[in-house]
Amino acid sequence: MRILLMAALMTSAFGLSGTAVAQDAALGGRVDRLEREMRAVQRKVFPGGAGQTVEPQIVPESNTTVPGTPSGSALVDLGSRITALESQSAALTGQVEQGQYRLRQLEDAFAAYKRSTDARIKALEDTASSVAARDPIVPPAEVVLTPPTRPVPGKPAAKPVAETETKPAPAATGTRAQQVAAIEKPASGDAAEDGYTYGYRLWQAKLYPEARRELEGVATKYPKHRRASYSQNLLGRAYLDAGAPSLAAVAFYENYKKNPNGERAPDSLYYLAQALVKLKKPATEVCKVYGELTQLYGEKLSAEMTAGVAKGRTEQKCK
Repeated sequence: MRILLMAALMTSAFGLSGTAVAQDAALGGRVDRLEREMRAVQRKVFPGGAGQTVEPQIVPESNTTVPGTPSGSALVDLGSRITALESQSAALTGQVEQGQYRLRQLEDAFAAYKRSTDARIKALEDTASSVAARDPIVPPAEVVLTPPTRPVPGKPAAKPVAETETKPAPAATGTRAQQVAAIEKPASGDAAEDGYTYGYRLWQAKLYPEARRELEGVATKYPKHRRASYSQNLLGRAYLDAGAPSLAAVAFYENYKKNPNGERAPDSLYYLAQALVKLKKPATEVCKVYGELTQLYGEKLSAEMTAGVAKGRTEQKCK
């Protein structure tokens, strides 16, 4: 019985083995047939070249990447992005520093401008004691200006209250308020006349800020009054005597431009030339003012002013 069982097992083993061999032979034949067909196709595709082969278009992927490890290209991309961010950060830092530097420059420039402006305002509005005593801009003889000598025909010329007719101001003593209080205020009933006379007295006492305030008020409130020309001209002289030739030039020019027929328009042109000299303007500008003065008002100029114009033209080498 045991022998029969062993024989059956051996028979089945050999049977299986034979089947496997048969299947392998069948597979081998099929492979050989496919190879022959492939070579036949290749001969048709490449008729002139034997032995050439066609690489397959689809090949199995060879995945050699270890899970959890980033590829080299990803690392390179990340490094490039970090470098770009660092460059942008450095550029922004540079722009911020430049902006801060420019801001400091603007602040310094504004501070310097503010100091300069404050100093100029203080020099203009300071008391007479803070302004150094200085000689008049023109010789004393030129301070006395004669009024125009050409009255309107058929109408009696009103007697002008010339600057020399005003009482001389007393010597300035005491505090500023006391000095101003010591100046007598006229009370003739003509507000423009009184304002000009009071402003002139303040100017004589070298109380320039108070004189300017009074004279400017007359020129502004009474532009049609004959004393408006006097007040605007003396306003310029108050600036000139206080060491502010730029403001004086503006006052003189406005008096000549706005009221060319005023009695002090020639005087304003004359002192305008002197203000330009103080401002160190080119000689051509000064000579132009002198030329316009003599051309428009030559017959109205006093002997002293005519001599002053001649002297000024000589100093400026006017043609």
